[in-house]
Amino acid sequence: MGIALAASLLLSACSDPKVNAFSPEAYPAQLSAWGVVVADGGHLRLGDSVVPYDLATPLYTDHAHKLRTVWIPAGSKARFDERDVFDFPIGTIISKTFYYPRGSTVTAVALTDDHSADFAGSSLDLSAVRLVETRLLVRQPHGWDALPYIWDAAQQDARLEIAGDVMSLATDDGTLTYVIPTRNECASCHASDHTSGALQPIGMAARHLDKEYEHYEDGPAPQLNRWLMDGLIDRIAPASPRNALWRAGAFDDLDSRARSYLDINCGHCHNERGSADTSGLFLDRFATDQRAIGVCKPPIAAGRGSGGHAFAIVPGTSSASILVYRMRSTDPGSMMPELGRTTAHEAGIALIERWVDSLPRNDCGRVEGA
Repeated sequence: MGIALAASLLLSACSDPKVNAFSPEAYPAQLSAWGVVVADGGHLRLGDSVVPYDLATPLYTDHAHKLRTVWIPAGSKARFDERDVFDFPIGTIISKTFYYPRGSTVTAVALTDDHSADFAGSSLDLSAVRLVETRLLVRQPHGWDALPYIWDAAQQDARLEIAGDVMSLATDDGTLTYVIPTRNECASCHASDHTSGALQPIGMAARHLDKEYEHYEDGPAPQLNRWLMDGLIDRIAPASPRNALWRAGAFDDLDSRARSYLDINCGHCHNERGSADTSGLFLDRFATDQRAIGVCKPPIAAGRGSGGHAFAIVPGTSSASILVYRMRSTDPGSMMPELGRTTAHEAGIALIERWVDSLPRNDCGRVEGA
């Protein structure tokens, strides 16, 4: 019996598929075997005790929408670390399914940042979306493993593809080249501590998770409070920082929104322990020194990545700032982030431009060392 058929029979027998654990030597070729997210023909459904979640400000990936879930073995819970992260128990499975709303034609997808009507609390309507990939992070005794799965054309299952893939998606405006990372490329972003090289979840920090989640089946609720009530985490730190909502019209102030956007999109590499630590440019929310954030900071290594500009951030002049130039670039030798996108995020760039332009104007000429 095929895995997809077995999954369908399982769904007919009970409301939610059972989540299964596997050792690194026995990772299944088909995503459905895990039982975390399973297509039942018309919907993508969550497995038993699989919890959906969201981030205050998400990572940009070529406008892809993302269904994020976490499953923690029964009787276990994640423990809060004073560094603002959660230490998840062995057996935890984190999933992120990338998809796009259907476009104006049968084969096209729409590129939009509006996720408001996607997930309905327990399932994703497959007639309204195109599934692309699902990435798993699995906590094993040796640490986290990253597993990329690519959805088939029928949208009924996904296959493990550690070598990644490149696909061409028709859009309402043309064609999008969508890059699915290799297993090693997953590690290059998720090894946020360059010294240890160990993979870590990026979004599973209190500052990213401290928000109201809109799509619980019984209605919206503060996400971390719900996790505590349901026994997923051991506690919430009283002074836990909170990342802002980046979107236009959000109630958070401009500085918080911009710093939160840079934190999730850049801070996992650009921090004091990250893979970009030698740049001296630290864009995580814990960086406070203005020069380290990029204000009037010249690049460590010049080249085409600077776009001919002299400083990462020129206060009051976004058009002269390397940071904005690299966010806008799609040249593999200049663009930042280096992985995870082939297009420029215009809404995110506009936010950072507004923030830089709002800073007290300074031509950086009087800054020592400039």
